[in-house]
Amino acid sequence: MSLLEEFWYGNIEPMEYDTSSSKEYKKLLEPICRNEEKLKATMTDEQKELFSKYTDCVREYQTITDCLLFQNSFKLGARMMVEVMRDN
Repeated sequence: MSLLEEFWYGNIEPMEYDTSSSKEYKKLLEPICRNEEKLKATMTDEQKELFSKYTDCVREYQTITDCLLFQNSFKLGARMMVEVMRDN
């Protein structure tokens, strides 16, 4: 099956990417989680609610950023392919 067919049938999910092989990702994720738990342990219920709203906004912002980055990267790749094909 071609790449486009795989994408069409939902076998390729652009939002999913494997972070398990990234040492930098793993190294950073551990202190993020640890520090978040420490921070939450010191918060009042009102502060926890505010922090939850904050993290929800940050996640939404990151999703939008990831989407824009994907779109721009895809467009750049397409422009590169057009240029490669034009040079032949």
